[in-house]
Amino acid sequence: MSERIAITQDMIRLYDEYTHLTLDRRGFMEKLAKLAGSSAAAAAIVPLIEAGQAKAAVVAATDDRLEISTVEFAGDGGTVKGYLARPKAVTGPLPAVMVIHENRGLNGHIEDVTRRLALEGFLTLAPDFLSPAGGTPVDEDKARDLIAGLDRVKTVKNAVAAAAFLRNHEGGNGKSGSVGFCWGGGLSLQTAVADPDLGAAVAYYGAQPAAEQVAAIKAPLLLHYAGLDDRINAGIPVFEAALKAAGKSYELHMYPGVNHAFNNDTSAARYDKAAADLAWTRTVGFLKAHLA
Repeated sequence: MSERIAITQDMIRLYDEYTHLTLDRRGFMEKLAKLAGSSAAAAAIVPLIEAGQAKAAVVAATDDRLEISTVEFAGDGGTVKGYLARPKAVTGPLPAVMVIHENRGLNGHIEDVTRRLALEGFLTLAPDFLSPAGGTPVDEDKARDLIAGLDRVKTVKNAVAAAAFLRNHEGGNGKSGSVGFCWGGGLSLQTAVADPDLGAAVAYYGAQPAAEQVAAIKAPLLLHYAGLDDRINAGIPVFEAALKAAGKSYELHMYPGVNHAFNNDTSAARYDKAAADLAWTRTVGFLKAHLA
């Protein structure tokens, strides 16, 4: 059935409204049914648009090329848990990178991305920023609600603590950077604002800091944006003007014709392999250049 139903840009924008703004699940399904022509068609479309955690990982959790562990570190007023990975084959200190999850919390996809980056030669840590709320739940709708309820100031402090944890880790080289996706892209940039010792920050389709925050940024930035992502892209002109005015080091790449979350290969309708592969190559090169 899904092969006979065209997934339109209006459907994808509707899903974005549901996952990032105020539309609830019931309202989303009702509006999607109108766009699709029936409730049955809407039900068939949903698995293609939303992230599906059942998809096989690119790098298995049991991959014997990696050392993987669960760690804890002191955050703002409590303990933060995280998923740590490093390559076994590389000896000596490694550049370290914090991988920041989307607004669904620390799930299997982000753990997979963390393992992928570790195999590129990094010590990688994916903090669970829902640790203060008891950790990431299995129910993604609940996770989104919990993310929305997080204290923004404390969350940024927890990200800074994670970056410092990596800089002080015995397996690291004393440098740490960040890469974040969606909600995590915005947090990656806020970490750059708050942490003058951050070595590099990468943001995939993340919300931009306010113009008055730009002066505090010390880390070079790599910014990936999706051409069809009108909601996030609306903030680019003011942010880029502030970066230029302050003489900040940054690279901004726009990927035409792709959607928000184009890097997430668990979402069949939004994932774009060509854009994801190009952005990944740029990301790995950028992090190695600034953290090695």
